Amino acid sequence: MAATTSPTHARRLSLYALALCLLTVVAAVLSFVQGNWFGIIWVLLAGLSSNMAWYYSRKAKS
Repeated sequence: MAATTSPTHARRLSLYALALCLLTVVAAVLSFVQGNWFGIIWVLLAGLSSNMAWYYSRKAKS
């Protein structure tokens, strides 16, 4: 059973994913500035959340 997403709901999800992307980028920068290689995980999460933001923004437009 596939779940349908309304355009309003998709727009809200895209904004949440964009906010998460910005927070993970900040976390990655802070982690690398402190000399911690754990920032690589934050970079991967930023990539995932940016893809989610792009997907849901495209879904909201259709």
